[in-house]
Amino acid sequence: MHISKLHFIAATAQQAEQACAGGVRWVQLRVKNTPAAEWEALARATQQVCQRYGATLIINDNPALAQTIGADGVHLGKEDMDPTAARVLLGAAPIIGGTANTFADIERLAAAGVNYIGLGPLRFTTTKQNLSPILGLGGYETLLGQCWAAGLTVPVVAIGGILLSDVAALLGVGLHGVALSGAISHAPDPAAEAALFLDQLHPHAINS
Repeated sequence: MHISKLHFIAATAQQAEQACAGGVRWVQLRVKNTPAAEWEALARATQQVCQRYGATLIINDNPALAQTIGADGVHLGKEDMDPTAARVLLGAAPIIGGTANTFADIERLAAAGVNYIGLGPLRFTTTKQNLSPILGLGGYETLLGQCWAAGLTVPVVAIGGILLSDVAALLGVGLHGVALSGAISHAPDPAAEAALFLDQLHPHAINS
């Protein structure tokens, strides 16, 4: 299963459109405190964007909605449905990702058979409430070392306040890729910013 090196976390279909125009091919729709009908409408609009660009659509926190609209998968936070239960609900094919902050989190998610792990945060970010303890580059290095020692090979993606200047160092400690939100959506030209991140992540490829 291909896990993209750049995960874009969108709050709206418009944000997804801007990022996909810059080459992003993996969109996580993250919605909070939204009525179910509005959430579904937003998910379907974002799905249409992803289908136009051939992008993977992951629904955050809501396996039932992912199943209802036929999304490519779901991303589960630490307070969401257990990944094992989500797998029973969704079946074998959909992608399931999970959020981690500690090695115990990583072990639990790997044992549950997730397809990838979002590990963070790298630094403080205003995008997420109830932020977990900040890892920093050294934290990633330590945790990935523990993964290698334990024989865990699930792809791990960095998240939390990541800047373009962080990408090389994050890849250097063994991370699979990065998950971004504000770095792209708050840029003056989101599509151009997405393309810059992709160039850092895939220096010899286009739209990978």
